Amino acid sequence: MNNYNYLCFFTLIKKEIYRFLKVGIQTIIGPAISSLLFLAVFSLALGRSINTINGIELPYFIAPGLIMMTMLQNSFANSASSIGQAKFQGNIIDIMMAPLNNLELALGYIIGSIVRGIICGIVTFLGVIFFVPLEVYSFIALIFYALMGCTMMGALGTIVGIWADKWDQQQGITNFIVLPLTFLSGTFYSISRLPDFWQNISSFNPFFYNIDGFRYAFTGISDSSLFNGALILILINSFLVIFCYLLFRNGYKIKF
Repeated sequence: MNNYNYLCFFTLIKKEIYRFLKVGIQTIIGPAISSLLFLAVFSLALGRSINTINGIELPYFIAPGLIMMTMLQNSFANSASSIGQAKFQGNIIDIMMAPLNNLELALGYIIGSIVRGIICGIVTFLGVIFFVPLEVYSFIALIFYALMGCTMMGALGTIVGIWADKWDQQQGITNFIVLPLTFLSGTFYSISRLPDFWQNISSFNPFFYNIDGFRYAFTGISDSSLFNGALILILINSFLVIFCYLLFRNGYKIKF
């Protein structure tokens, strides 16, 4: 990238960040409140019947998963809605005509999604610690899994935004893929309590490795091999980022 491209690249990232900050009540505060409501409901509903999971008090077990779930869902929503809106309004051409190469376009949208996911995670964390005083066990794991999760969902949201021809298709991916995978990834339970068959099924869910690793960052306890989970996430993210680049390079549904 020459100096001019650096300016264009950071302008794209800034545009993506300002886009969700302008409606911060909806894009940041709203998801944080939803996570706090989940925490309250599950703690009140299960607190008397389930005191601990894997030796961890129930609120301390659920809270990290809720923070990561908020980050995953909002990272996906950012790039998917941004590209989708630009396509449906017909102004995606303005982005495509900018002096940005295909990798810069892909990374610009993904980084914007990462920033939204991280901000949502921080705000949710600040809300959670009023009720559950979490302490960080591993800052390395915290940073790694936060970045891996947001990158994965930012890239996936970019792919869906390019692919979808209407809002119904985007919403369908959210309702039938993203939400089920996040809820069935061990956010509210330990997969060690599942039958062997469902434990094996969970091992194919990349969301599980994000939530399990992120929970380890606070509790020091995990349900799976952190090394294997980290390797899987690195491979998945590498594939997704390359796939985003290829979509922009080929102009799939965005170049007319």
